[in-house]
Amino acid sequence: MKAGMKIGIVRFPGSNCDADVYRAVTEGLGERATYLWHKSTDLEGVDVVVLPGGFSYGDYLRAGAIARFSPIMGEVIDFARAGGLTLGICNGFQVLCEAHLLPGALVRNRNLRFRCHDVGLRVENAGTPFTSAYAEGDLLHIPIAHGEGQFVAEAPTLDELEAENRVVFRYVDRRGQATDAANPNGSARNIAGIMNAAGNILGLMPHPERHSLSVLGNTDGLGVFRSLLAAVSRGRGRRSDQPPPETREFAARAVAGAGVSS
Repeated sequence: MKAGMKIGIVRFPGSNCDADVYRAVTEGLGERATYLWHKSTDLEGVDVVVLPGGFSYGDYLRAGAIARFSPIMGEVIDFARAGGLTLGICNGFQVLCEAHLLPGALVRNRNLRFRCHDVGLRVENAGTPFTSAYAEGDLLHIPIAHGEGQFVAEAPTLDELEAENRVVFRYVDRRGQATDAANPNGSARNIAGIMNAAGNILGLMPHPERHSLSVLGNTDGLGVFRSLLAAVSRGRGRRSDQPPPETREFAARAVAGAGVSS
Protein backbone atom coordinates (compact mmCIF):
# COMPACT_ATOMS: atom_id res chain seq x y z
CA MET A 1 0.00 0.00 0.00
CA LYS A 2 1.23 3.47 -0.83
CA ALA A 3 2.71 5.35 2.12
CA GLY A 4 1.46 8.86 2.76
CA MET A 5 -1.87 10.21 3.84
CA LYS A 6 -5.40 8.87 3.62
CA ILE A 7 -8.20 11.38 4.13
CA GLY A 8 -11.77 10.41 4.93
CA ILE A 9 -14.46 12.79 3.66
CA VAL A 10 -17.81 12.47 5.40
CA ARG A 11 -20.85 12.55 3.12
CA PHE A 12 -24.08 13.75 4.68
CA PRO A 13 -27.34 14.15 2.77
CA GLY A 14 -26.92 17.63 1.34
CA SER A 15 -23.11 17.74 1.29
CA ASN A 16 -21.95 19.44 -1.90
CA CYS A 17 -18.24 20.12 -1.44
CA ASP A 18 -17.15 16.54 -0.78
CA ALA A 19 -15.96 16.03 -4.37
CA ASP A 20 -14.00 19.30 -4.23
CA VAL A 21 -12.08 18.04 -1.20
CA TYR A 22 -11.53 14.68 -2.89
CA ARG A 23 -9.97 16.34 -5.93
CA ALA A 24 -7.86 18.69 -3.83
CA VAL A 25 -6.35 15.68 -2.07
CA THR A 26 -6.05 13.25 -4.99
CA GLU A 27 -5.18 15.70 -7.78
CA GLY A 28 -3.61 18.54 -5.81
CA LEU A 29 -1.44 16.30 -3.63
CA GLY A 30 -1.57 12.87 -5.26
CA GLU A 31 -2.68 11.36 -1.96
CA ARG A 32 -5.50 8.98 -1.10
CA ALA A 33 -9.04 9.94 -0.16
CA THR A 34 -12.20 8.01 0.53
CA TYR A 35 -15.82 8.94 1.13
CA LEU A 36 -17.37 8.04 4.50
CA TRP A 37 -21.16 7.66 4.37
CA HIS A 38 -23.08 9.31 7.20
CA LYS A 39 -24.75 6.03 8.23
CA SER A 40 -21.43 4.18 8.53
CA THR A 41 -19.57 3.64 11.79
CA ASP A 42 -16.26 2.76 10.12
CA LEU A 43 -13.63 5.44 9.49
CA GLU A 44 -11.69 2.96 7.35
CA GLY A 45 -8.27 3.59 8.81
CA VAL A 46 -7.99 7.21 7.68
CA ASP A 47 -5.36 9.61 8.99
CA VAL A 48 -7.52 12.71 8.69
CA VAL A 49 -11.29 13.26 8.79
CA VAL A 50 -12.84 16.11 6.81
CA LEU A 51 -16.38 17.37 7.32
CA PRO A 52 -17.05 19.19 4.03
CA GLY A 53 -19.24 22.11 3.09
CA GLY A 54 -22.82 21.92 1.92
CA PHE A 55 -26.26 21.94 3.48
CA SER A 56 -26.36 18.75 5.55
CA TYR A 57 -29.94 17.62 6.07
CA GLY A 58 -31.09 20.81 4.38
CA ASP A 59 -29.83 22.92 7.31
CA TYR A 60 -33.12 22.21 9.08
CA LEU A 61 -33.33 23.34 12.72
CA ARG A 62 -29.86 24.92 12.50
CA ALA A 63 -26.97 24.40 10.14
CA GLY A 64 -25.21 21.22 11.29
CA ALA A 65 -27.68 20.48 14.09
CA ILE A 66 -29.02 17.23 12.60
CA ALA A 67 -25.75 16.07 11.03
CA ARG A 68 -24.17 16.18 14.47
CA PHE A 69 -26.32 13.11 15.38
CA SER A 70 -25.47 11.00 12.31
CA PRO A 71 -24.07 7.54 13.14
CA ILE A 72 -20.66 8.45 11.66
CA MET A 73 -20.34 11.37 14.07
CA GLY A 74 -19.92 9.06 17.05
CA GLU A 75 -16.78 7.72 15.41
CA VAL A 76 -15.64 11.20 14.33
CA ILE A 77 -16.03 12.55 17.87
CA ASP A 78 -14.07 9.63 19.36
CA PHE A 79 -11.38 10.04 16.70
CA ALA A 80 -11.07 13.78 17.29
CA ARG A 81 -11.06 13.52 21.08
CA ALA A 82 -8.30 10.91 20.84
CA GLY A 83 -6.10 13.34 18.88
CA GLY A 84 -7.10 12.52 15.30
CA LEU A 85 -6.68 15.35 12.82
CA THR A 86 -10.14 16.70 12.02
CA LEU A 87 -11.03 19.50 9.60
CA GLY A 88 -14.44 21.12 9.27
CA ILE A 89 -15.05 23.40 6.28
CA CYS A 90 -18.09 25.71 6.17
CA ASN A 91 -20.98 23.37 7.04
CA GLY A 92 -18.35 21.10 8.57
CA PHE A 93 -17.32 23.93 10.91
CA GLN A 94 -20.98 24.30 11.91
CA VAL A 95 -21.18 20.56 12.64
CA LEU A 96 -18.03 20.71 14.79
CA CYS A 97 -19.55 23.51 16.86
CA GLU A 98 -22.85 21.65 17.20
CA ALA A 99 -20.89 18.58 18.37
CA HIS A 100 -19.07 20.75 20.94
CA LEU A 101 -15.70 19.87 19.47
CA LEU A 102 -15.14 23.60 18.93
CA PRO A 103 -16.50 26.52 20.96
CA GLY A 104 -18.96 29.14 19.79
CA ALA A 105 -21.60 28.94 17.09
CA LEU A 106 -22.25 29.97 13.48
CA VAL A 107 -25.39 32.06 12.99
CA ARG A 108 -27.06 33.99 10.18
CA ASN A 109 -24.85 36.50 8.35
CA ARG A 110 -25.40 39.99 9.73
CA ASN A 111 -26.97 41.18 6.46
CA LEU A 112 -29.18 38.06 6.34
CA ARG A 113 -27.93 37.31 2.83
CA PHE A 114 -26.06 34.38 1.35
CA ARG A 115 -22.49 35.44 0.53
CA CYS A 116 -20.57 33.72 -2.28
CA HIS A 117 -17.27 35.34 -3.34
CA ASP A 118 -13.55 35.38 -2.60
CA VAL A 119 -12.40 36.91 0.69
CA GLY A 120 -9.05 37.94 2.08
CA LEU A 121 -7.65 35.80 4.87
CA ARG A 122 -4.63 36.33 7.08
CA VAL A 123 -2.83 33.34 8.58
CA GLU A 124 -2.73 34.09 12.31
CA ASN A 125 -1.04 30.89 13.45
CA ALA A 126 1.32 28.95 11.18
CA GLY A 127 2.33 26.53 13.90
CA THR A 128 -0.60 24.14 13.48
CA PRO A 129 -1.01 20.83 11.61
CA PHE A 130 -3.28 22.72 9.19
CA THR A 131 -1.09 25.76 8.44
CA SER A 132 2.57 24.74 8.60
CA ALA A 133 2.88 25.24 4.82
CA TYR A 134 2.19 28.95 5.36
CA ALA A 135 3.99 31.68 7.25
CA GLU A 136 2.33 33.75 9.93
CA GLY A 137 0.85 36.84 8.32
CA ASP A 138 0.47 35.28 4.86
CA LEU A 139 -2.44 36.77 2.94
CA LEU A 140 -4.70 34.34 1.07
CA HIS A 141 -7.68 34.69 -1.24
CA ILE A 142 -10.20 31.94 -0.58
CA PRO A 143 -13.89 31.60 -1.56
CA ILE A 144 -16.78 31.68 0.88
CA ALA A 145 -20.31 30.39 0.24
CA HIS A 146 -22.60 30.56 3.25
CA GLY A 147 -25.68 32.11 4.76
CA GLU A 148 -24.90 31.19 8.37
CA GLY A 149 -21.24 32.03 8.74
CA GLN A 150 -21.20 34.63 11.49
CA PHE A 151 -19.00 33.24 14.28
CA VAL A 152 -20.24 34.21 17.72
CA ALA A 153 -19.08 33.36 21.22
CA GLU A 154 -19.14 34.93 24.66
CA ALA A 155 -16.43 37.49 25.37
CA PRO A 156 -14.44 35.21 27.76
CA THR A 157 -14.37 32.49 25.07
CA LEU A 158 -13.16 34.97 22.45
CA ASP A 159 -10.49 36.24 24.83
CA GLU A 160 -9.37 32.67 25.49
CA LEU A 161 -9.15 31.89 21.78
CA GLU A 162 -7.01 34.98 21.24
CA ALA A 163 -4.80 34.41 24.29
CA GLU A 164 -4.12 30.78 23.35
CA ASN A 165 -3.42 31.64 19.69
CA ARG A 166 -6.32 29.49 18.57
CA VAL A 167 -7.62 31.97 16.00
CA VAL A 168 -6.03 30.43 12.92
CA PHE A 169 -7.52 32.57 10.13
CA ARG A 170 -8.94 36.10 10.16
CA TYR A 171 -10.86 38.06 7.51
CA VAL A 172 -8.77 40.95 6.19
CA ASP A 173 -8.67 43.42 3.32
CA ARG A 174 -6.07 43.50 0.55
CA ARG A 175 -3.64 45.33 2.83
CA GLY A 176 -3.97 42.63 5.46
CA GLN A 177 -6.04 44.76 7.83
CA ALA A 178 -8.90 43.22 9.79
CA THR A 179 -11.45 45.90 8.94
CA ASP A 180 -15.21 45.79 9.28
CA ALA A 181 -15.54 46.13 5.51
CA ALA A 182 -13.43 42.98 5.06
CA ASN A 183 -15.73 41.00 7.35
CA PRO A 184 -18.27 39.26 5.07
CA ASN A 185 -20.64 37.98 7.72
CA GLY A 186 -20.19 39.94 10.95
CA SER A 187 -18.04 37.33 12.70
CA ALA A 188 -16.71 38.42 16.07
CA ARG A 189 -13.24 39.95 15.76
CA ASN A 190 -13.16 39.01 12.05
CA ILE A 191 -12.59 35.37 13.00
CA ALA A 192 -12.67 33.02 10.00
CA GLY A 193 -11.21 29.85 11.53
CA ILE A 194 -10.39 28.45 14.96
CA MET A 195 -8.88 25.32 16.48
CA ASN A 196 -9.38 23.41 19.71
CA ALA A 197 -7.01 23.62 22.67
CA ALA A 198 -5.18 20.42 21.66
CA GLY A 199 -4.58 21.78 18.15
CA ASN A 200 -5.91 18.76 16.24
CA ILE A 201 -9.33 20.14 15.23
CA LEU A 202 -9.79 23.09 12.86
CA GLY A 203 -12.98 24.70 11.68
CA LEU A 204 -13.15 27.48 9.09
CA MET A 205 -15.90 29.00 7.00
CA PRO A 206 -13.90 29.72 3.78
CA HIS A 207 -13.33 26.87 1.31
CA PRO A 208 -9.61 26.06 0.82
CA GLU A 209 -10.49 23.10 -1.42
CA ARG A 210 -12.00 25.47 -4.00
CA HIS A 211 -8.62 27.14 -4.49
CA SER A 212 -6.37 24.09 -4.46
CA LEU A 213 -5.87 23.30 -8.16
CA SER A 214 -4.03 25.41 -10.73
CA VAL A 215 -6.87 24.87 -13.22
CA LEU A 216 -9.01 26.97 -10.87
CA GLY A 217 -6.59 29.89 -11.19
CA ASN A 218 -5.56 29.95 -7.53
CA THR A 219 -3.90 27.45 -5.21
CA ASP A 220 -3.90 29.50 -2.00
CA GLY A 221 -5.95 26.82 -0.25
CA LEU A 222 -3.71 23.88 -1.07
CA GLY A 223 -1.44 24.76 1.82
CA VAL A 224 -4.05 23.47 4.25
CA PHE A 225 -3.83 20.00 2.71
CA ARG A 226 -0.04 20.17 2.31
CA SER A 227 0.18 21.00 5.99
CA LEU A 228 -1.94 17.98 6.88
CA LEU A 229 0.28 15.74 4.74
CA ALA A 230 3.36 17.07 6.56
CA ALA A 231 1.69 16.49 9.94
CA VAL A 232 0.75 12.92 9.06
CA SER A 233 4.27 12.29 7.74
CA ARG A 234 5.64 13.44 11.10
CA GLY A 235 3.30 11.09 12.93
CA ARG A 236 0.94 13.78 14.24
CA GLY A 237 -2.51 12.53 15.22
CA ARG A 238 -3.49 8.89 14.94
CA ARG A 239 -5.02 6.60 12.37
CA SER A 240 -8.68 5.84 12.82
CA ASP A 241 -7.98 2.11 13.01
CA GLN A 242 -5.79 2.56 16.09
CA PRO A 243 -7.44 2.11 19.48
CA PRO A 244 -7.66 5.30 21.52
CA PRO A 245 -4.92 5.86 24.14
CA GLU A 246 -7.09 4.75 27.08
CA THR A 247 -7.76 1.42 25.31
CA ARG A 248 -4.05 0.86 24.68
CA GLU A 249 -3.24 1.70 28.32
CA PHE A 250 -5.90 -0.74 29.57
CA ALA A 251 -4.54 -3.48 27.29
CA ALA A 252 -0.99 -2.83 28.48
CA ARG A 253 -2.05 -3.07 32.14
CA ALA A 254 -3.96 -6.28 31.44
CA VAL A 255 -0.93 -7.85 29.75
CA ALA A 256 1.37 -6.75 32.59
CA GLY A 257 -1.06 -8.12 35.20
CA ALA A 258 -1.15 -11.45 33.43
CA GLY A 259 2.62 -11.67 33.49
CA VAL A 260 2.89 -11.70 29.69
CA SER A 261 5.94 -10.08 28.17
CA SER A 262 5.65 -8.14 24.93
